[in-house]
Amino acid sequence: MSLARQDEEPEAVSLHEQTVNKLRTVLLNGELSDGSRIPEAQLCLRFGVSRTPLREALKVLAAEGFIELRPNRGSIVAPIDPIDVAHVFELKGAIENQIGLLAALRATPQDHDRIEQVHRELATHPDPTSYTELNQEFHRALATATHNPVLVQTYDNLQKRVLRLRFVVNENPVRVAQSFDEHEAIMVAFRARARLDLAERLAEHNRLTGEAVLRTLRGEDLAP
Repeated sequence: MSLARQDEEPEAVSLHEQTVNKLRTVLLNGELSDGSRIPEAQLCLRFGVSRTPLREALKVLAAEGFIELRPNRGSIVAPIDPIDVAHVFELKGAIENQIGLLAALRATPQDHDRIEQVHRELATHPDPTSYTELNQEFHRALATATHNPVLVQTYDNLQKRVLRLRFVVNENPVRVAQSFDEHEAIMVAFRARARLDLAERLAEHNRLTGEAVLRTLRGEDLAP
């Protein structure tokens, strides 16, 4: 396996961010297979960093579900269990429904402004990585608008378990276009504070995303 050194990133991006982004790209490109050990020495050479920033990046990607940290045994690429993924999306659907019911009633003007801002940024259809990050921000802002910290914490934990797969599925422009159309419908309900409609749209968006993820894992086409 070749791990040739990548091009330098802009100096405005911190060393930590550069290392996280480069390592995430390696994993998204499938250069390291599921369950394989992370070759830390080779990656340090490739990225031009010491072990410390690489290991900090490994912690970030472990939280995103890319990496499995094993104390005193080295890290591995986290294996993907489609059954576990399906269960996560099933539970997340119930929480999305609750987010819709609560956010429609409790969202402050500041919450509305923030969600509208992120939605406008998503409308520019940025690159897949940026789209996924903005998408996470959009949904977390809706969760935060419930003003229920226990719900937000639970939601964050579930989101981390499928974030890696969201990066993968958003490489497909078909799903990105579908996802944005679903967001448009979510925003219509959110602006109207239509709690039942918002709950239903969020739950359906989650279901369709889960299906797209599982179809991608099976190597199926996402075209309508």
